[in-house]
Order: sequence, then structure tokens, then C-alpha cells
Amino acid sequence: MTAHWRNPVGTLLGVFVVGVAVLVALLLIRTYTLAETKRVWLDKGALEAELTQEEREQLLEALKGAIRIPTVSFSETEQNNTALAEFGQYIRKAFPLVFSSSLIQHEVVGGYSHLFTVRGSDNNLQPYMLLAHFDVVPATPEGWEVPPFSGEEHNGFIYGRGTIDDKNCVIGILQALEFLLKRGYKPRRSFYIGFGHDEEISGNYGAMKIVETLQSRGIRLSYLLDEGFAVLDGVIHGTRRPVALIGTTEKGQITLNLSVEKPPGHSSMPPRQTSIGILSEAMSRLEKNPMPNMFGNGPESSTFEDLAGEFVFPLNIVMANLWLFSPIVSRIMEQTPSGNAFVRTTTALSIFNAGIKSNVIPPIARAIVNFRLHPAHTVEEVLNIVRNTIMDEQVVLSVVKAFDPLPVSPYDEENFGYQTLKRTIHHVYSAAPVAPGVCVGNTDSRHFVNLTDSIYRFSPIVMKPEDLSRIHGLNERISKEGLEAIVQFYYQLIQNSDSEKVPGPHHIPEEL
Repeated sequence: MTAHWRNPVGTLLGVFVVGVAVLVALLLIRTYTLAETKRVWLDKGALEAELTQEEREQLLEALKGAIRIPTVSFSETEQNNTALAEFGQYIRKAFPLVFSSSLIQHEVVGGYSHLFTVRGSDNNLQPYMLLAHFDVVPATPEGWEVPPFSGEEHNGFIYGRGTIDDKNCVIGILQALEFLLKRGYKPRRSFYIGFGHDEEISGNYGAMKIVETLQSRGIRLSYLLDEGFAVLDGVIHGTRRPVALIGTTEKGQITLNLSVEKPPGHSSMPPRQTSIGILSEAMSRLEKNPMPNMFGNGPESSTFEDLAGEFVFPLNIVMANLWLFSPIVSRIMEQTPSGNAFVRTTTALSIFNAGIKSNVIPPIARAIVNFRLHPAHTVEEVLNIVRNTIMDEQVVLSVVKAFDPLPVSPYDEENFGYQTLKRTIHHVYSAAPVAPGVCVGNTDSRHFVNLTDSIYRFSPIVMKPEDLSRIHGLNERISKEGLEAIVQFYYQLIQNSDSEKVPGPHHIPEEL
């Protein structure tokens, strides 16, 4: 009997060993095949701007002056309109060539936003658009190293609200164009520049009016670039060097109002359930039961696969083989707030209102929940999950605002916009690897989906882990070198966009 069983066991063991060997071989082949297919632009492309010391000082003063104008968006019904108007006058003075050039038409749209039409020499080339915004979120002096609207320079950094989001890009675009005009540049491809004044409060009167203006003229865009991801240095754990992400889509959003109404009463005779208690239970169920993990169902997996060769061992094998390891990767990612935002529709309990007096049972309790929708979800799907999670007809749901995730823009090797951005990033940021990504926040670019199917979200700045909390937070700042790199990026991007088509990229060199 013993001899009878020994042979099958040995056979099974042999099959298992062979299977493991084959699997390991497949993992390694895919890992290093992906690494070999990485490509980078090796040609010089557009020339850099050789800035004089006077021009560097001019650039610094341009940003500092912009920061000192408190273009704050407090709410959808309250903005600092005086500052918005002042900003318009400021850029006219700071960039005289832009506003006096016969190649450029400028117009104010929606009261305070700005639209520039830069005419190229070849009308057969489809125009593109550069987008940014100059309104900022509120900031109080408490906790800041320098006042938030001072534009002060400290240890090589310019501090102030808007240095990251998003006056840096506004000034960078205008300064790049100013320097190009100064050097006699005449574009071949026409392009548009749009600066919104209310992006922080949804862009309904800025970006949307710009869209309406362009649509009325029958404009279609080759591609559009707005703020978004950046060059991430140490932000993505396990990468060997800084990597650049280009947002090819952004999450959808639902702002949901929840309310419970019950008869009021005296606190000395409370009912078994109050409006506060019922709504609190509903909110608790939403928080304890997050939306399903959707990693791999949207374009976010391409982020890690495209960067697989940039991860240290053994993460490079894991990222190159998400067909096998995605469940593990997604479970690890959901442990942190930033990673969790990539893998699912997030649920944020943001407002709770009820009660006016300690001895009165309130008749109404209200709450606001904000959902940011994963690209694989729709508004209706998320609302159904919410209803099934709460499972209480006493809780009334009403949608305040909602929109589905944005379409995924193409990022293949034949797409002109994506490849032109990639080419420019490689030139300015030392051949930083580039990959597509999903923006977890929303931008003005979402209003432009009817003008182009190639919408990209990238801010030409380097972000380190400690910089992430500065966005809408304390001590927002940018280095002088970082500001100059922004100008270099737009300076080269405008010239690179004059190409009729994107030439073929080259293999990344070993020394990189």
C-alpha cells in the first residue's frame, strides 16, 4: 500500500514545482518586458528659455504681486469681487507684451475670468488650450510662518495662498508667453488660455462661461491641460526616483443631504428615538460600511503598471503583475486616506446640524455627506448603495449636487496631447517617468468635455510628502527654482505643441 501511494504524491509534487517555476518565469518575463518597453524622449525638442537675472527677478515679483491680491472664494455666493477685478488689472501691467501683441486677443468672460486667443500661422492645425484659475481658498494668519497673502520670500521659498493652487500656473503661463513674445516667437498652432475666477466654488460663472464662448464659435480642441497631478518625489512608496502623473480622468461627486423629521418635545420626556439618534445611526452605518473596493475596475491600475520598472524589488514584480497581485495591492492601499481615495468611492461625513436648546427635543436633524466617485461607479449606483446601507425610510435623502466621473482621456502612444505633455515633462524634469492617473479632486476641466476628448490634469511642480498638506493648508509655498521650472515647462510645451504630429519616442537609456 505504501508503494502504491508514493508515486502519485511524487507526481503531484513534481507538477506543483513545475507550476511554481512556470508562474515565477511568467512574473519575471512580464516584469522585465514592461521595463524594457518604457520610453522617453531623447531629442532636445524646444529650446529652454535662457533667463537673465533681470528676468528671474521679474518672474519672482510677478508671482509675489499676484499672491498679495486676496482673490478668495469663500462660498458659492461670496467672493472678493474687488480683488478679482484688481487681479485683472494687475496681469495687464505685469505682462505688457501679452496684452499688446497683435497675435493675441484678450477678453473678460463671466465678469472676472479671462480668455486669450493666440493665433497661429497654420489654420489646418487644431488648437489646444491651457487652463488655470486665480481664485483661492480662505486663509487666516494663524499657524503660518508668514502672512498668507504677503507673498514673502523665506529661505528660498515664496509663501502665500495660491503659490501651489493655482496662481503659480497662471503666472507661469503668462510669463512663459511673455518671454516667448520677447524673443520674437510666432506660434504655428493656435491655442487658447483660460483663467477661471471661481474654480474653488465649482466654476459655474468662470469656466462654464468660457466653454459657452468657445462653443458659440464652433471651437474644437486638440487637447486641454489644467491643474492636477505633479512630479511626485517620494510620494509613491517604493519608487526609485520622482515620477510624474498626468490625470486622465477625475472622480465624480455627490453632495447628499440627509434629514429626519420627528415631533418636537421636552427633554424631560424624550421619545425612544429622536431625530438626532435616528440620523446619527444612519451616518454611523455609512461610515462603518465603506463603498466597495473598485481597484482594477478603472484606469488606476495603469498608473502602477506603467511605473512598474520604477519600483524597487520585489514591488516591481508586484506592480507589473496586477493580474495576480491586485487584491493584495488594493487592500494595502485602502489603509491610508490617500490610497483609499484611489481604490473606491469615498464617503465623507462633513456637516451635522440639529438642536437649538438643551431642554428641547429638536424636530429636525440634517446632515451633509460628500462622496467622491470612483471611475467605475455612477451617481445612481452610489445612491442605491447608500439607500441599501441606511435601510431606514425615516431618513430622507435629497441630492444637492451630483455628477458622474469624467470620461477617461486617451494616453496611448498615438495621442498628440498626452505625448506632447510627456515629451515636455521629460525635458524639464530630468526624464521623470510619466504615467496616467485618476485625480481624486475636481477641476475646471470637467466643464470642457464637449470641446475635446483629450483632457489632462498636470501641474508642473515637484511635490514631496511634506508638501501635500500645504494644498489648501498652512504655509503653502513654492521654491524659486520650482517657479522657474513652471515657466520652462510652459515655454517648451507651447513650442512642442507647434508640431504637426508627435514623432516616435525612444527607449529609455540604461544610465537613467
